[in-house]
Amino acid sequence: HLESRMADERMQGGGEGGAGQPGPQCYLLVHNVSKKHNIGTLARSAVAFNVRQICLVGSKKYNMFGNHDSGDYMSLKHAEDLRSAREYLKGECGCQILGVEIVEGAKPIQDHPFVGNTAFILGNEGYGLTQKQMDICDGFVYIPQHGCGTASLNVTVAGSIVLHHFALWAKYAETEREGYKYVLGERPRRQGKRGVCEDPEEVRRRREEKRAAAKKAKGEDSDDGDQGALGVGGMFED
Repeated sequence: HLESRMADERMQGGGEGGAGQPGPQCYLLVHNVSKKHNIGTLARSAVAFNVRQICLVGSKKYNMFGNHDSGDYMSLKHAEDLRSAREYLKGECGCQILGVEIVEGAKPIQDHPFVGNTAFILGNEGYGLTQKQMDICDGFVYIPQHGCGTASLNVTVAGSIVLHHFALWAKYAETEREGYKYVLGERPRRQGKRGVCEDPEEVRRRREEKRAAAKKAKGEDSDDGDQGALGVGGMFED
């Protein structure tokens, strides 16, 4: 049943992928990452592997250290808590939420057990996913290891591997290359303050209000000037 659903999603395309590419959409849910600089590195990988949006849970403030300016190319969404994040990803984005964790029933990432739009949530660097995080998941994937010198991977390394596998499965087109690098797209206009996740609509509303206030103030200044000119002219009337 799962395999047939996967085949149907592939044939149907699953909507529009990240950066306007056709195909299933990929989302990344970031919550409880203890080393804040890891968010910037995750954002860099998310941009490289065509993630449509990063959903930040909890604080609106984040550290983009290590993103090498790639954060300007990534759409961000803020959610107050895990429940709100799940409602958004399931309801508005039509996502299956997969936790990246070594748990009973988790499927190896190379099997690509994806069904259409998918959101991935990674665990904390020290102890992995919490029970509350696992409770919002529809399933789990894990990354098989082949050496016995480490118990787990760094969260940014794990995230990069998972996102790369999804990009391969979704058949995203490879970005154009030039020399030893990939070609950058036109830098989008930043929506809001750097390091703060804000609703773009709210940012646009504030900008429009600011422009309207400035226009009104300019009009009032112009009216005052006209009145002053008339007053001076009246002093010289016969």
